[in-house]
Amino acid sequence: MKIFIRTFGCTLNQSDSEVMAGLLIKAGHKLVDNLNDAELVLFNTCTVKDNPEKRFFSELKKVMLMNKRVVVAGCIPQADRYSELLKDISLVGIRNINHIVDVIEETKKGNVVRLLGFNDNPRLNLPKVRKNPVVEIIPLCIGCLGECAYCKTRFARGELMSYDIRAIKKQFEDSLKDGVKEVWLTSQDIGAYGKDINSSLPELLNELLRVKGDYRIRLGMLNPNHALEFIDKLIEIFKHPNVFKFVHLPVQSSSDKILKLMNRKYSVKDFVRIVNKFKKAIPKITIATDIICGFPGETDEDFEKTYNLLEKLRIPVVNLTKFCARPGTPAKKMKQLDTRIIKQRSKMLGELQARIINNKEWLGWQGKVIIDKVGKNNSLVGRNDYYKPVVVKNAKLRIGDVVKARVIRVMQNYLEAVLV
Repeated sequence: MKIFIRTFGCTLNQSDSEVMAGLLIKAGHKLVDNLNDAELVLFNTCTVKDNPEKRFFSELKKVMLMNKRVVVAGCIPQADRYSELLKDISLVGIRNINHIVDVIEETKKGNVVRLLGFNDNPRLNLPKVRKNPVVEIIPLCIGCLGECAYCKTRFARGELMSYDIRAIKKQFEDSLKDGVKEVWLTSQDIGAYGKDINSSLPELLNELLRVKGDYRIRLGMLNPNHALEFIDKLIEIFKHPNVFKFVHLPVQSSSDKILKLMNRKYSVKDFVRIVNKFKKAIPKITIATDIICGFPGETDEDFEKTYNLLEKLRIPVVNLTKFCARPGTPAKKMKQLDTRIIKQRSKMLGELQARIINNKEWLGWQGKVIIDKVGKNNSLVGRNDYYKPVVVKNAKLRIGDVVKARVIRVMQNYLEAVLV
C-alpha cells in the first residue's frame, strides 16, 4: 500500500515513526510524502498537551472524509481508546509498534484492529528510516516513575521499563557505522533509566562513551530529583568531548508550593543547586528548562518567584507552556485560573527571555560545528559542542559535514558564522 505517516509530538514519537516506517518498507509497502497520494494514513499521536491532540482529531476528521484507510498509533490510542471518533479505527499502542505491519495488513482487508497491550516491547534494533540521516534517536526506556498532577502521558506509556544496555549499545554502534554524527538519547525522563534493572544513566553513558569515533551524544529531558542522585558523575560525563554540553532540566515552577501541588519530587533549591554546579564546572553549558504558566493555585507571588528565578539564572532555553488541564489528571479537578491571567503571565516570561538572552558572549567564538540540516535562504544549520544552532550561509557543504567556523553575528535563538 501507499502509506502517509503523520507524526505529532516529541522526539520519542519521531523515533517510533522512523521504526514503523522501516518495518513497513521492509514488508514491501511504499511511503509517500503527499497525503493525497496515500491509500492509508498512519497517525502517530501525542497527548502531552492539548493542542497536538486537537490538531490530530481535526486532521483525522478530514482524512476520514477523503475515504482513506486509517491506523492510529502513539499515546492517544492508549489514553483515549474509548473516544467516539476512534471506535471504528485500527489502533496500535506505543508498546506494540513492532506489530505495525500486521495491523496495516488487517486494516487493508477492512478489519478493525486494537493492539493496545503492555507487552515486553522489543523496541530496539529494528529496521528504521531516519528522518535526518545524520541523527540517530535511541529511546532508553518507556514509561516513568513520576506521578505529576498535570500529566496525561503516563496513562499512555505506563510504568518504567528500561532497555538492556547491550541492546542500546548495539543500536548506538550500528548507527555510527551508518554515518550518524549525532545520537539523541531520549525517553520521558532519562534520569529514571535503569532503576528497574539495577543500572543507572551514568553506567549506560560510560559504556557508550567507550565507543571510539567523532560523534556527539545529546541527552534528553532529565528531572532534577534524578539528576541530584548522580550530579557529580553526570558533570564528569558532560565534560567528555563526545557529549554535547546541553542539559534539559525542567523546573516547571519556582514556587515550592506549586511544585508540591504538581507532585514534582524536588524543591526549587534542588534545581538551583544543580544549575549552579553545572555552570561552575562547564561555564558555557547550554541549559534548557520548562515552565508551566498558570497551574491551579498559582498566585501573583508564586509567578513572581518564577519570573525572578529566570531573570537571575539567565537560562538560555525556556520552553513555556500555558497550563491547560488534561482530562483524567488530578489537576483537572483543581480550581482553574482565568485564561487571561495565564496568557498575560506567559507573555511576561516571553518578554523577559527576549530581553535578557542575547548570546553576545558567543560573538567571535570559533570551533567545530556538525552540519545537521538545511536552513532557509541558501543556508545550512549545524550545532557546536554546546548545542547552539550555528547558521552558515552560501557554503558548499553537505549534511553530516564537520567544519570549523567562527561566529560573526548573534541572534537570540541562533549564531551566524563563516567557515574558517
